Amino acid sequence: MRAVWTGRQFLSRQGNLYRAPAWFTADLPQFPLDGELWLDRQAFQRTVSIVRRHDEPEAWQSIRYVVFDAPTTEGPFESRLQRCHEHFAQYPALYAEVLAQEPCRGVAHLQAELDRVIQLGGEGLMLRQPASPYVVGRSATLLKVKRFHDAEARVIAHQPGTGRHRGRLGAVRVELPNGIQFSVGSGFTDRQREQPPAIGSYITFRYQELSDRGVPRFPTFVRVRTDVVSAS
Repeated sequence: MRAVWTGRQFLSRQGNLYRAPAWFTADLPQFPLDGELWLDRQAFQRTVSIVRRHDEPEAWQSIRYVVFDAPTTEGPFESRLQRCHEHFAQYPALYAEVLAQEPCRGVAHLQAELDRVIQLGGEGLMLRQPASPYVVGRSATLLKVKRFHDAEARVIAHQPGTGRHRGRLGAVRVELPNGIQFSVGSGFTDRQREQPPAIGSYITFRYQELSDRGVPRFPTFVRVRTDVVSAS
C-alpha cells in the first residue's frame, strides 16, 4: 500500500493515517519518504487488513516499508534516491529498505525484466524518467508497464448470477468517469460473490483493450479500491 512517511507518521495518498507501532517507525528518518508498506506479492488484501487497523497489531512485524523516493529532498531523482541510500547505510532500519533500481538498457531488457517480475507474481514495472523532479500524483515521468491495462470504475448495480452462481453475484454493473457503463463478471472469488463490492464503491479491473465505443474488452475484477471514496 502506497504510504508517505512525513518524518513522524505514515499517511496514505488521501491523507489517511496508518497507525504503525512506534517500534516499527523507530529507525525511520525525520525527513519525508515515499514508498509502500509491503508484505508480499499477491498479498494486497492481507496487507490492508494489517495496516488499516487501529490497534497497532504485532502483525506489523511482517510488513516492510520499501522506499523509492524522498519528496522534499532537492535535486533530480538520482540525488533523492542517493540520499535514501546514504541515510539507511548510516542508520540501518529493521523494517525499512530502499528499493533496488537499475537503468533500462532498451526494449529487450524491459521485456525480459517484465517477464521475470510477472513470473514472480508481480503486476509489472515502474519506469522513472532520469533526472526527473518529484511530482505528486500521476506524472508523465513515472509510468507503469504491465501486460494488461487496468482502470477504476464505480459500482452502480449488482446483477444476479445464474447456474452455479445462482443466488449470489453474477456481475457488477460499473460506470467509468466518462459515463460509459458495462458489466464485470469474472475475477470474483466465491466469497466475493457472496459479499460483493458495495454499490457506490470503486473497483480496479483489468482489461485487454478498448472497443471502438470505448468499452473495456474482457474486463476482470482485481480488487475493491479501499483508498477511493465515492462522491455520491
